[in-house]
Amino acid sequence: PSPLTGSPPQALVDDTEDVSLDFGSEEELALRKAKIRHPLATFFHLFFRVSAIITYLFCDWFSNSFVACFVTILLLLSFDFWSVKNVTGRLLVGLRWWNQIDEDGKSHWVFEAKRVPTIAASTEAEARIFWLGLIICPVIWTVFFFSTLFSLKLKWLALVIAGISLQTANLYGYIHCKLGGQKSISRLMSRFFVTADVPKRQTRRISEDRTEEHGKMGTR
Repeated sequence: PSPLTGSPPQALVDDTEDVSLDFGSEEELALRKAKIRHPLATFFHLFFRVSAIITYLFCDWFSNSFVACFVTILLLLSFDFWSVKNVTGRLLVGLRWWNQIDEDGKSHWVFEAKRVPTIAASTEAEARIFWLGLIICPVIWTVFFFSTLFSLKLKWLALVIAGISLQTANLYGYIHCKLGGQKSISRLMSRFFVTADVPKRQTRRISEDRTEEHGKMGTR
């Protein structure tokens, strides 16, 4: 017992607890928010499509040959389509889409998305650059379409349509990948229509109940 209070001595209690520090997740988060991890892929994601737009705008300054300008821009658009579809989408955002033909000769579109993030995943800056380039450039080519149509420069119309088609195809494919493919889109649309149809069903039930009540009151 204690000489002053007479009570038994109390054991010292250590309130400190062992806290596990997850340095891996913090490091991964820092890598995702930090800098561009795939600079070459990011560069070529914008290089071909921006070069095609610049060449279309200023091709008259470099050459008077329509055929040379047409072929150059078409090559840039083709390189852009291939690089975005096969390389930059997989590296920058972890998405991939392609078409395959089965043994019966039927064509199938496949849309893939990387579900589990890893250390090698893309950063937020890369994803932002990818989607901005993927969306803005088709809008610019659409503006070129209307300007070409209204200015009656019909010789450029086929090239502008090719630019819209190639870049819209990549945009369409990666949106499908982002949303999880055709099945998830159909489920989303079915859910939307089901939720939109619920108020109509409720109003129908209320109106039917009211008509039944009026019928019962009339029979009485």
